[in-house]
Amino acid sequence: MSVTGAGGSADLIVVNGRVLTMDGDNPAAEAVAVKDGAIIAIGSSTSIEEFKGSGTKVINALGGSVLPGFIEAHMHLFSGAAELAHLQLAGVHGFEALQKAIRDYAATHPHARMLVGQSVDYTVLDDERVTRHHLDAILPDRPFVMAAPDHHTMWANTKALEMAGILNGRTLGPGNEIVMGDDGLAAGELREGEAFGPVLDLAGEGRVRLGLATGGEPDPMPSAAERAADRDIMRRGLAWCARHGITSIQNMDGNLYQLELLAEIEAGEGLPCRVQIPFHYKNFMTLDMLDKASEMAERYNSEWLSSGMVKVFYDGVLDSWTAVMVEPYADRPDWVGEPLFTPQQFIDLAVAVDRRELQIAVHSIGDGAVRAVLDGYEAAQKANGKRDSRHRVEHIEVTTTADVPRFAELGVIASMQPPHPPGAMDFPLEPTVSRIGPARWPLSYAWRTLKNAGAHVVFASDWPVSPIDPILGIQAAVLRKPWAESDPDQRFSLHESIAAYTVEGAYAEFAEHRKGMLKSGYMADLVVLSADIEKTAPADLHKLRPVTTICGGKITYQAR
Repeated sequence: MSVTGAGGSADLIVVNGRVLTMDGDNPAAEAVAVKDGAIIAIGSSTSIEEFKGSGTKVINALGGSVLPGFIEAHMHLFSGAAELAHLQLAGVHGFEALQKAIRDYAATHPHARMLVGQSVDYTVLDDERVTRHHLDAILPDRPFVMAAPDHHTMWANTKALEMAGILNGRTLGPGNEIVMGDDGLAAGELREGEAFGPVLDLAGEGRVRLGLATGGEPDPMPSAAERAADRDIMRRGLAWCARHGITSIQNMDGNLYQLELLAEIEAGEGLPCRVQIPFHYKNFMTLDMLDKASEMAERYNSEWLSSGMVKVFYDGVLDSWTAVMVEPYADRPDWVGEPLFTPQQFIDLAVAVDRRELQIAVHSIGDGAVRAVLDGYEAAQKANGKRDSRHRVEHIEVTTTADVPRFAELGVIASMQPPHPPGAMDFPLEPTVSRIGPARWPLSYAWRTLKNAGAHVVFASDWPVSPIDPILGIQAAVLRKPWAESDPDQRFSLHESIAAYTVEGAYAEFAEHRKGMLKSGYMADLVVLSADIEKTAPADLHKLRPVTTICGGKITYQAR
């Protein structure tokens, strides 16, 4: 093997690895040398040993794969970090199991002012939808709320609804709903952020949700102690990312406060991951508020901490009928969902953001939302001229034949999540597949279809909606099965899946010239795995673990 790179003693070398560089010109090697935060050489273990000096840190990969650090292209860092301390309900099924989990958690948190559960299946009670009465039977005297995995629906008990002042309902904006019961009171099911926000506020974690809920800043500003506590939450989330081999984060909610917290951590001990935080534009805002997005982009523009993106929600999710469809839902034939913006409002927004040369990323799950967002991007090109904008559509859980080629034609990135298709990982088939209906299955979660049509497809987890682990996402992408034999095969190969978490992630943030590959001169962001990923059976990929994560040439995680 030949060495590529410059000479000189290295700060760190990784030897005896199965190096997958993701660089087509030099695809495989055994070892990597790092100096001053960058890769200086890639080659055989013998050749890289020549870069070893008296102060060089040596990592023996022991035959494990060495990959570019994973780029998490869609996640929610601040709220996800806070949720690590909540009750985890993934996999809990049936009333008795739910009751035990909630009561056990309540007993161990006697002083919590609000009890919060996460990741409970829509079908936790089979075909029966959860109401406040179910939760009252479990926990009548303390406020409790639990969230579906997608974080777009929550269920609260009566105590929580009373304390939040919404037991009698409340007028909400488009796409949000407090489901009302036959008795004229809230039934307990809360759809979208305006509905469940007042309940979550009882938990005292309002600041972690601001980047999602309002895109605004804390008011009043937190005390020094509160700010320090928020930095600790951020640190917990960053460490969780590093533990899973992640070296770059493209966050999908944001405000200036998140950037300030991360900048404070960077100024102190340094960041273990590179982070991009967007400006979150909500449908109650006016276009002049984009001045703040431009300010954030100008103020934060380093390789460690940046902005430059505007995040938008156009619709909700399939399971609560809040995603926007072209044709009605298969199980609700009079309903196509209600968009959070009118098509013209979004066109005006897209043109305005694009004119500022900022990137746009839009949550668009239903095929109606996907179409409206693509229309907005097309309008922006016509109004402002075509440029390398790399605007993004997030999720794309359903699309149409007519819209598939528009991604490549418009240069739009398809940002998708391998854990999300029901049956691919943790999400059950129902109720989603029945909401979509068999006629739309062939173009649901259509990764392969979009890639074959020339789109850049980038993968991510949407943590905390799904487990953060990129290796689990890679396995889901490789093993995915169609819902019907007649549906197209949407699987990715192993190398395509790794590329979607590395090369494509770098492309999505205009950084393909500096990261996403292991290449001389590129950022020293890499992960060493516990075994050879290419020799691991697809069904066993989940057994692979990151043993060392390196970001900017520094070890950010090492298994003990």
